[in-house]
Amino acid sequence: MQLILYIVQIILALTLVGLVLLQSKNMGSPAVFGGSDSFRASRRGLERTIFNLTAIVSGLFFVVSLIVVIIS
Repeated sequence: MQLILYIVQIILALTLVGLVLLQSKNMGSPAVFGGSDSFRASRRGLERTIFNLTAIVSGLFFVVSLIVVIIS
């Protein structure tokens, strides 16, 4: 059981890293390096989907991490 949770945790971590990198690609280059990009008002289309997936995957990663700690 614990091995399966570790594998799920690794898959979620890699997915989360990929989604965060996809979000930074959608931003303008000044915003990637810490500058402000105040022109962007709202997320639309694919950008909103990636944002929502990132939130879901991070929530799942948190829950799986808590379960691993409780089981250990």
